[in-house]
Amino acid sequence: MVCYGSQRRYRYLHRVLNPLAIEDIAPALERPCDLQFDNGLGGFSADGSEYQIYLQPGARGNISTPAPWINVIANPAFGFLISERGGGYTWAGNSSENRLTPWHNDPVIDRPGEVIYLRDEETGEIWSPTPALPARNPYLVRHGAGYTTFEHNSHNLKHHLRLFADTDAPVKIVQLRLENCSPLRAASRLPTTPSGYWVWTAKRHSSTSCQNMMPRRRHCSRNAYSNEFGQCVAFLASSKPPHNLTTDRTEFLGRDASGVQLPAGLTRMGLSGRVAPGLDPCAALQVHIDLPAEGSEEVYFLLGQGANREATLSLVRQFLDPVAVDDAWRGVQELWDRILGAVTVTTPDPAMNLMLNRWLLYQTLACRIWGRAALYQSSGAYGFRDQLQDVLALLHADPGLAREQILRAAGQQFVAGDVLHWWHPPSGRGVRTRCSDDLLWLPYVTAHYVAVTGDAAILQERIPFLTGEPLRPEEEEHYGHYIATANSDTLYEHCKRALTRGMTSGPHQLPLIGTGDWNDGMNRVGVHGQGESIWLGWFLHAALTNFSALCDGCGEVSQGGTYRHWAETIRRALEANGWDGEWYRRAFYDDGAPLGSAQNRECQIDAIAQSWAVLSGAADPERGRLAMRAVVDRLVNWEDGLVLLFAPPFDKTARDPGYIKGYLPGIRENGGQYTHAAMWAIWAVASLGDGDLATSLFQLVNPIAHSDTAEKVARYKVEPYVVAADVYSMSPHAGSGGWTWYTGSSGWMHRLGLEAILGLRRHGESLHLDPCIPSHWPGYAISYRYGEAVYTIQVENPDGVNRGVRHVLLDGEPVAQGLIALTDDGQQHLVRVQLGNRLQIPSSENYSALRQ
Repeated sequence: MVCYGSQRRYRYLHRVLNPLAIEDIAPALERPCDLQFDNGLGGFSADGSEYQIYLQPGARGNISTPAPWINVIANPAFGFLISERGGGYTWAGNSSENRLTPWHNDPVIDRPGEVIYLRDEETGEIWSPTPALPARNPYLVRHGAGYTTFEHNSHNLKHHLRLFADTDAPVKIVQLRLENCSPLRAASRLPTTPSGYWVWTAKRHSSTSCQNMMPRRRHCSRNAYSNEFGQCVAFLASSKPPHNLTTDRTEFLGRDASGVQLPAGLTRMGLSGRVAPGLDPCAALQVHIDLPAEGSEEVYFLLGQGANREATLSLVRQFLDPVAVDDAWRGVQELWDRILGAVTVTTPDPAMNLMLNRWLLYQTLACRIWGRAALYQSSGAYGFRDQLQDVLALLHADPGLAREQILRAAGQQFVAGDVLHWWHPPSGRGVRTRCSDDLLWLPYVTAHYVAVTGDAAILQERIPFLTGEPLRPEEEEHYGHYIATANSDTLYEHCKRALTRGMTSGPHQLPLIGTGDWNDGMNRVGVHGQGESIWLGWFLHAALTNFSALCDGCGEVSQGGTYRHWAETIRRALEANGWDGEWYRRAFYDDGAPLGSAQNRECQIDAIAQSWAVLSGAADPERGRLAMRAVVDRLVNWEDGLVLLFAPPFDKTARDPGYIKGYLPGIRENGGQYTHAAMWAIWAVASLGDGDLATSLFQLVNPIAHSDTAEKVARYKVEPYVVAADVYSMSPHAGSGGWTWYTGSSGWMHRLGLEAILGLRRHGESLHLDPCIPSHWPGYAISYRYGEAVYTIQVENPDGVNRGVRHVLLDGEPVAQGLIALTDDGQQHLVRVQLGNRLQIPSSENYSALRQ
C-alpha cells in the first residue's frame, strides 16, 4: 500500500474544483451545415460516409444524446465500442469472454471504461477530448466505417482524437493531436503543458498480473486463470515515454463516487508507479506534452493483446513505428471502401441510399459477424442461425466471408443432425437445445450461397461432427464442451442430416416446434414434444425445395425427388390445418390448442407465419394475398411507424407460451416491432408485386425516418444510422427504439432493399434484374463491382409500373433472358434496363388497396 502521508495533496485540487477563469481564445467549433437528415443533434455527412453528432453543453456542462449513439469497430478477432461520449470497451478474441476493459450496458449513465484526461499543469483544470466529462464548449463526433473521431476546442487548444483498430492485428490505435491557439508562452497561465492519461480497467478480479515496462513505453498484464486466454498478454503503450503510471484502480479513481469524473490520481502530484499482482487492476499512463506557442503535437496510444509475451512485444514494436500506424489507417479505409463500395445505389429515396450504400452492411459485418457485441449485449458467441443469416447480405460484397461461416457452422453439428444453438470461440463451448429451426438454416443458406455464387465445390468440403450425450427427456438444453469426431464428411452430407433430423411431424402432420422455432421466446408452446409450428412448416418447405435443386445438380435426382415429396406433404398439411379463415395460424400448443388464431384473445395474428407462406412460394396464392392483407390491416401502425410481430401482446392469458410473456406488452418480441420479422413481411409484400406498398413500408421502418427531426429523436432515442432490433409499440413508450446494432435485421434490410425492391439478383456469373419499385419512380441506378470490372446499371421506368422488365441492354447489345454476363475484365460496362408491363408477373391491382 502506498502512503501519501509525507506528500502534500496536489496543490491544484482547489483549482480543479474551482477552476480559474481564463480567457479562452480557441476558435469556436463550427457546426456542420451540410448534414443530411439533420435532426438538431446530428446527421449524415454530405457523402453519407459519416454520421456526425454536434454536442452543445447544457447548463451543467453535461452533453449527450437521448441514449448512447455508438460505433462498433472490429476486425475478425478484435474490436471495441465507442459512444458519442467516448469510453466504451475493448476486447480480443471474444467480446464476452476476453474483455480488456469493462463493458457497461447502462443506456442512462453510459459510464466509460476508458478515458483520456487532460490536465493543465498551470491551473490544475481537468478535461477530456471526448464528452466523458462536463464541458463548456461543444464537441463534434464523427462515426465512420472502422473509426470514430472527436473534435473539441477549449482551453486555448484545438483537440482532434481519432480511434480505430488495425484490420488484422489485435491493436486499437488512439491518436490525439493538440494545437496551441495562443501566440504566448506558458508563463501567461495558458494550458500549454497538458498531461494525457489513458485509463483502462480489466475485469475486476484478483487474477490479473501486471508488469512494469515503463522504460519501454508499455504496460502489460495477463490473466493466468482464463482457460482460453491465460497465455495472452494485454498491453497499453504510448508513442511518448510515460512520465508515470499506476496499476492500482483505487489509487487512480479513488474510493468515492466521483471516480471517472474527478479521479483521485489527478488531484495529486504524479502517480505512484505501483505495479503489483492482486490489486484492483487498472492501467493509467501519464504522458507529458509540451506545446510551444501556436505549436502542435501528436501522441498516440496502443491498446491490444498478443497471443503470448513474444507476440505482444512484437506488436508493440511494430505499432510504435508511426509508419505502421499510418499504414494501418490507410488499410482501414481501403478495407471498408472495398467491401461497402462493391454495390452502391442511387434511387429517388435518399434515406434508402444512405442505408443501403454503407450503414446496413457495415452494421452486419462489423457488429454481427466480427464483433458480436454492442451496447445492449456483449455476446462473443456465434449463434447457429444468426450469423448464417447475416452472411447472406455479403454475397455480393465478399462471398468468401459467407463461405467461411457456412463451414464454421457445419462444424457445430452433432452426428444426429442437430446443432449447437450457440457456441463461444475459441473453445467451442456451447448449448445443445431442442430449438427446431437452427439446423435447417444450414441447408437453406448453403443452397442460396451455391445458387448465387456458383461455388458448388463448397459441397465437397469435409467437416467433422460433434459428439456428446443426447439431451435427457427432462432436459431442455445442456451447456458443455463437445468433442469433434475423428472422421469428417462433406458439407452436402451435413445438410442432408439436418433436413432428415428437421423433418418431424406432430398430430396435425406439421413440424414440431420443440422449445422454440425462430422465436426463442415461445419456448413452452411445445415443451412436451407435441406442439407444432406453422411458420416452421413454411420454412422447412423452402429449405427442402431449395436444397432439392442442389441434389439435382449433384446428380442425386432421386434424393431431390424425396425432398420435393416431403415438401409437398408439408404444404398439404399447412393448407389443411394452418388456415384460420383470414390468415394462417402461428402454431399449436402441446394439447392441440391453436396459437395465432382469431379465437385467441392474445396473439391472434403473427406476421412471420403469413410472410413465409408467401416467401416459401408454397401457400395458395389467394390465401397468401389475404394473409398479407391481414398483416397490413392489423400489424402495420402507420402513425407510430411500426410493423408489429404479432397482436395483441401476451398479457393475461392463462397459457404459458414461454419467456416471451415475461416481457411487458409491446416490448421486444411480445407484440412490439421485432424488426427482423418486419423485413420478412415487407419482402412478402414485394413478392406479391406491390412496389408502392413495399417501398412505403421500407421507408416506414428505416431508422432515419424515426429520427429526422428533434421531436422524433426525443421519442425514438437510439441511433438513427443503424437498425434497432425492436421498437416499442405500447404507450407511453410507443415508437421508442430498443436494442440496437446487434440484430440480424440489418442484413435482412440490406437484402430487402437491394434484392426484393431494386431486384438485383446474382446467379453464378450473371446478374438478373427483377425490381419491384414504386410506380412514381422514374428509375434508379446501381454500380456493381465484379472483381476489377464495374457494371453501371441504369433502370428506367417510363410506363410507371411496379414490376416487369421489358428489355435489357449490355453495352448496347440485347441480352438473352435478361441475364447480364459478368466478366472480370477490368472494364467499365453499361447496362440499361427498361421496365414495362409483363404478363407473367401477377397483377397487384387487388392488392394495392392495402396501401389505403
